[in-house]
Amino acid sequence: MPNWISRLMGGGANAPVETKNFAGHTLMSLSSLGPANWSQRGFASLVNQGFARNPVVYRCVRLIAEAANRVPLVVSEDGKKLDEHPLVELLKRPNGRQSGGEMLEAVYAYLQTAGNAYLQAGIVEGQVRGLFCLRPDRMKVVAGADGWPVAYDYTAGGRTMRLRQDSEPLPNVLHMALFHPMDDHYGMAPLEAAQTSLDIHNAAGQWNKALLDNAARPSGALVYSAGGGNLTEEQFERLKSELEQGFAGAANAGRPMVLEGGLDWKTIALTPRDMDFIEAKHAAARDIALAFGVPPMLLGIPGDNTYANLAEANRALWRQTLVPLVVRVAEELSNWLSPAFGGAVVLPDFDGVEALAEDRAALWERVGSAPFLSDAEKRAMVGL
Repeated sequence: MPNWISRLMGGGANAPVETKNFAGHTLMSLSSLGPANWSQRGFASLVNQGFARNPVVYRCVRLIAEAANRVPLVVSEDGKKLDEHPLVELLKRPNGRQSGGEMLEAVYAYLQTAGNAYLQAGIVEGQVRGLFCLRPDRMKVVAGADGWPVAYDYTAGGRTMRLRQDSEPLPNVLHMALFHPMDDHYGMAPLEAAQTSLDIHNAAGQWNKALLDNAARPSGALVYSAGGGNLTEEQFERLKSELEQGFAGAANAGRPMVLEGGLDWKTIALTPRDMDFIEAKHAAARDIALAFGVPPMLLGIPGDNTYANLAEANRALWRQTLVPLVVRVAEELSNWLSPAFGGAVVLPDFDGVEALAEDRAALWERVGSAPFLSDAEKRAMVGL
């Protein structure tokens, strides 16, 4: 019977001798998730991982560049459209290797992938004889004492050429850059904003490919428990060789695994349903399209189809993405080239765009039903 002394001492005097028993239970250790691996930033890395390897990025860039290139750029002087003018010929055939459409398509594509687009003027005897589109990754801004660019260094083939901005009759280089809140000179591309979704989309594709290549090799562990011993070196090598030769690869998909006595298979991998990688891939694709301003419906991406039909989605693409892009490029070209061509300006002509036909018809109807406007004012309002 315990007394007050034993209670004070915790009852240790009458406690039985402590023994430990091990029944051969297995301890499983679950490791936490490690840090995510993201692709490197920079034009070369994003183009290789995105435009060259990702179909969503490739289609977004091609769709924007090709559609924007359908808008013709016209030359106007004193409010009149000109069919014959040196600037018209220059825009139609800017250099000996490219047409005007090819050059503008490259400009639109570089803006989407690099956030920057550069055009060099070929000046001969004080006159602009050609325009050349330069690769953004080869260009470097040379800032002056006031922080503004005074020249651009173009590096190719191990040689660097300096293109100064104090040339006449216009600066050597036109630099078009999308807005970047943290950079004074270089722009930020939609592809850079979509980097996280791009990596998720690529990783889902790589995981799916690895699953197809190793369809008969489920992730897990072979547990040997016969007699409480271990496999010999010869048994271990034979088992490893049989697994690699008989159950690995897509050719052995679905082949049943026959285990000898004492071997048990423990699956430790998540199934595709658990990972739900298909929905994650679609969500990443929608985010990529969002960064580029392309409605997912136009890319064939399921889900989030908020537009009634393809025609409405196409109008949204033109109104929200293509029209602002084309207007900006036309204004940049006009401000750059106008001093060298007697004040002639470059304007986009949206009248031939089918997706904007309803908007143009509504404008014509509103202008035509305004009796207080003169014919000249009405023509000016509709761009004639």
